[in-house]
Amino acid sequence: MPTRYFEDFRLGEEFYIPSRTVTEAHFSAFQAASGDNHPIHYDREFCRRHGHPDLLAHGLQVLIQTAAGAGPFPFHVEDSLMGFIEQSSKFLKPVYVGDTLYPLLTVSDLKPQRTTGVLTLRSTIHNQNGERVLEGEQKYLIRKRPV
Repeated sequence: MPTRYFEDFRLGEEFYIPSRTVTEAHFSAFQAASGDNHPIHYDREFCRRHGHPDLLAHGLQVLIQTAAGAGPFPFHVEDSLMGFIEQSSKFLKPVYVGDTLYPLLTVSDLKPQRTTGVLTLRSTIHNQNGERVLEGEQKYLIRKRPV
């Protein structure tokens, strides 16, 4: 795929990331990687006692579903990407084991600079019921087209 530069992106352009169904294996892997051992993420009885129907995903476990590298975006910027410079997110609804998540990245802002630009991708995740469970932003520093 030919490299795209800052000027090649348009507001509203979408980059889909494949959907995933969250399994107990994902919970275990995240627990091992993060060191987060709170029982809300691995003890069903604890979850039920606290009003949750099943294991509750850690917010960061949900956030990683928006990793741009899981979709086509990085292949567009292989030679123009200078860095992933900022990320923010809001966790809107709980995610439980067995939920299927549908991430999407949408170009929401383009701020040109002298030789680069900041490309903002709005990140959203919906669950299998169409409910938005996460929204946020990712910012990337992208080179402008060489003269």
